[in-house]
Amino acid sequence: MAANHPNRHRAGGKRGGAPKLSLSAFRRLSDLSGPLTFVLVVVAILFVMSVFFRVSDIEIEGNSHYTDQEIIRAIGIEEGDNMFLFDRFGTLSRVFAKLPYIEEVVSVERKLPNKVVITVVESQALAYLQLGDEQWTFDHNCKILGQTAEGEAASLIPVSGIEPGTLMIGEPLTTKDGDTALVEYLSQVLIQMEERGLQHSVTGIRATGKDSLEFSYGSKYTVVLGDSGALEHKFGMFVAVLEQLKEGDIGVLDVSDGTTAHFSPN
Repeated sequence: MAANHPNRHRAGGKRGGAPKLSLSAFRRLSDLSGPLTFVLVVVAILFVMSVFFRVSDIEIEGNSHYTDQEIIRAIGIEEGDNMFLFDRFGTLSRVFAKLPYIEEVVSVERKLPNKVVITVVESQALAYLQLGDEQWTFDHNCKILGQTAEGEAASLIPVSGIEPGTLMIGEPLTTKDGDTALVEYLSQVLIQMEERGLQHSVTGIRATGKDSLEFSYGSKYTVVLGDSGALEHKFGMFVAVLEQLKEGDIGVLDVSDGTTAHFSPN
């Protein structure tokens, strides 16, 4: 008689162990793992940024008229702000609106892990207009900076012959008749003077017509520029003739035709 083999009987039944994934289930899991991994990485990055990259050091460069704290308040950045969520473009509009002496925000630089360096260029008062008892200053772009401080007018260029409109700090100079061309011409003259280092010897600029300017150089020369044409060349001629004039020469230097310089001694 054959012996009983219980092990054989069990072998013929259902096998134990972990269930196997079908190919379709494996593919569905694979499809989900990619987006899930991406989400987890993003969450991790945001967590690290929020915890570790918070501003704790703010440095201002290029300022002299305003203190660091005045600029920081105008920008609206505070210690503890997230460095990467800081709105650099919004910063520019806030600074220009609140601080008229700021001419340019050159850069807003993040230095990891927690430092922000803000570099600015400040406007410099170069000239002023007399309005009643008040003297209003402006820079080489004709941006109004405010009324003169005590003793400040002595180092600035007085401008006459222009009837100003409403003067608003931080806004361009306007004329009563809205002549923007004359203001632009004046700005170009101031830029030429500044670039050539002449501003400290100019004692006055006068508008002699709707598109005509002249200026006094020291107490010796009146320089007639005429209209705004060939302005850079006119200043080049003025500088060249200035080097040839003798110490005792006094008179009118006319460069208005843009091609030749005519000196008429007094």
